[in-house]
Parts: sequence; C-alpha cells; structure tokens
Amino acid sequence: MVAFTVALVLVVVAAGLLRWRRPAWYWMTFGVTLASLRVLVRYASVMDACGLTVPPSRWRLALARLTNRPVPESRPPRILRFRPTRTGLVLRLGLRPGQDAFDVAAASDRLRHSFSMYGVTSRELRSGVVEVRMTGYDVLKRVQMPAKVDTRPMRVPVALREDGSVHYRDYRAVPHALTLGATESGKSVYQRNLVTGLAPMDVALVGIDCKQGVELFPLARRFSALADNPDTAAELLDALVSRMEGIYQLIRAEQRITAAVPDAEIAADIWDLPDHLRPVPVVVLVDEVAELALFATKDEEKRRDRIITALVRLAQLGRAAGIYLEICGQRFGSELGKGITMLRAQLTGRTAHRVNDETSANMAFGDISPDAVLAAIQIPAELRGLAIAGDSTGGWHRIRAPHTSLRQAVNTCNRHADRTPDLPELAPFRPELTATAATAVPPSKTAPATA
Repeated sequence: MVAFTVALVLVVVAAGLLRWRRPAWYWMTFGVTLASLRVLVRYASVMDACGLTVPPSRWRLALARLTNRPVPESRPPRILRFRPTRTGLVLRLGLRPGQDAFDVAAASDRLRHSFSMYGVTSRELRSGVVEVRMTGYDVLKRVQMPAKVDTRPMRVPVALREDGSVHYRDYRAVPHALTLGATESGKSVYQRNLVTGLAPMDVALVGIDCKQGVELFPLARRFSALADNPDTAAELLDALVSRMEGIYQLIRAEQRITAAVPDAEIAADIWDLPDHLRPVPVVVLVDEVAELALFATKDEEKRRDRIITALVRLAQLGRAAGIYLEICGQRFGSELGKGITMLRAQLTGRTAHRVNDETSANMAFGDISPDAVLAAIQIPAELRGLAIAGDSTGGWHRIRAPHTSLRQAVNTCNRHADRTPDLPELAPFRPELTATAATAVPPSKTAPATA
C-alpha cells in the first residue's frame, strides 16, 4: 500500500511538472486520456446546458404516451467521429433538425469552459455536419510544427493555427497576399519561413528589398533576381511584366481550341501546359512596399507611378502566367497615393501581425471582417510572430510562425541553390555572389562551402 501511494504521488508530481514545463508532453501522456473521458462523460449534460439540444419529436412523444413510458429527454448532436490529435480533440457532430452551425460557433466559449479545454473552434463541413476542434494547451506559446505536413507544389506550411492545424500559404488557391505589421512584430520571421518553404520547390524567387537588401540579400543564392533600391525595382517589375506578356503568348499558342481537343486539355494558365513547355512559376517578395510608393521630387513621382502600375498589372494578370505577389509593409493605406487601393483589392490573402493602431488593422481586414480587425489590435507586444490570417471569404485564424533565424534561412537557401532557375528576362538583376555577399552572414558548421 505504501509503494502504491508513493508511486501515485510520483505520477501526480510528474504530471504537474509536465503540465507546467512541457504542456505538449503532458497532453500526449496524461492530458489526452483525461480530456477524452471528460468530454465523453459530460457530453450530453454540457450540450444541454449550452442550449445545443433539441426537444423530442412528436412521434417520440406519442410513442411514449402510447407505451406509458417516461417522456424522452432532449437530444444533443450526434457524435459522428471522435479523434484525439497531438494538440487536442476533434469531434465531428451531426446536427439535429432545427440546429445550425452558428449555434455551435456561438457556444464555443461555453464549451471551452465546460470541457476544461484551452480553446474550442468550429467550422461547417457540409450541411448538417460541424467539426469542433478542441486544443488542450496553448499551441501558439511554443510553436512546434508537425513532422509530417501536406506538401504540394506551390503550397508552403508557414505557421501553426490556434486550433493546432497547419496554416499553409497556397499560391495556386490564393495567388497574391499582403502582410502587415509594426516593427519587431514578426514579419521578417514570417517571410523567412516562406522563403525556406519555397527554396526546395521548382520556383523562381524574385526579391525587392529597398532597405539596402538587409533582409533578402543574405538569401541571394536562391534568388533569381534581387533589387535593393526603387530605381532597380522599377526596371525589375517592367521585366516581369514583359515576361508575363511572353507567357501569355505561349499559352495562346498552345490552347489548340478545336472540336477534337477535350475541354480539360485547353490551356488557360501555365498549369494546363505540358511539363516540357511549362514556364517556371515566379514568387515576387516585396519587403517594404512603402519605400516603393513614397516620393519627394517629380522624377521620383514618375518612378513611383511606374512601379505601382506594374504591381497592379502583375496582381491583375499575373496568376495565369505563374507570377505571384507577396507584399509586406507596416502600413498599406490610401496615403501611399493613387493605385494603392486598387492594388490592395487584388491581394486576396491578408496577414496582420501586431499593429500600432486600428487604422492599420482596417487596411488589412476592414473590407473583409470586423472581427479580424478587433483580433489584430489585441495582439500583445510580447508575443512576436502572432498574427491574424484571413482571406476575401471573411474567414480568419490566429497563427504563429515557428522562429526561423537568418542563419537557418541562409543555410536552407544555400543548400538548394542549385534549384535557382536562370530566367533570361531577369538576367540583368541576378545577384552577384561576391566574396562580401557570400560572407554577409557569419558562416557556421552547417553552412555549405562558398564558391
């Protein structure tokens, strides 16, 4: 009996230490079992207390009266699937007649308290079926990406959502995106995750970094073109527009719209072309868009209009040509001049890190979701990297990218430098890998030898 008591005390102490210091380990060892039992045992009573039950149907009441049985109780949604995960629990619920997915979403906070979980979110899968995701601990406090992710061409896992799922940057689904955030909010780390995720793929990276290249030029070995000042950026964007026009001519020549060609083989973008003819897709990363839009003289104003016009054309027409925009900045409002709001309207994906005022959050989500604006201005300063991600559908999520140092990003780009394509249109803007550029970041044992 004494040995059993000592063992029980040790187990309780170990569980307490794990929950305090390593919540992910605690969840996998103790938490998932306790939470599963808690949810299954309390399910009916919690649903009833949260107003997620429906009264018995008339035929059940009539059958109870005929058979002289007690009146049947109200029924909660059916549990269609119950699945533990590495961060929480996933319930797939079948709604009863008269229930709506909004009812479950409105009761999420009450469900969180009733089941003693850290967070509860819900989404409608199809008519009458709702998926409820519960997290057992704060997964965004110490981001740990899963070992296995769903990798596809032009789909990059960049962050972790608050419900424990992976947030992907899918360029084929959301071609262009805008990333906002104040200084020291985590934009640079988010951008490094994008670059390191794209580096192993067959894609050309083009960078515009008007902060004298301090963010993107250390990654130069994986970039097909780089610009570090507005004058070079204007010429680079013009070259991209010329490349886009040439790709459209290629697509038009390969459409072959005849009665003998199946509909599925008619080319409308580069992904419909045969592999041997398909041009390499291009991702354009703009580090600070305000530096391209500001001007002080008439000549700079002409250059600014030229740059914004090229960006708008790429945003409107670049998707089919395989040219995707990733624009970052601290603010992106109408004060940057004409054409900015037209450009913003083409940027479907929106990500906002911590901002300094509500106006900046409105620039990202004001035309999408007021709730996302409120969530963006509530990001605390001490949680660098925490962001709100949304799109034009109005849906949004809290996300946080894993910390990727500049050294790690440089090593990844150097490791995949052989995948950097040579694009004739962008050859004048190919970064020169001089000895100074190669040693811009102090080498480490894991860095490949420089040429």
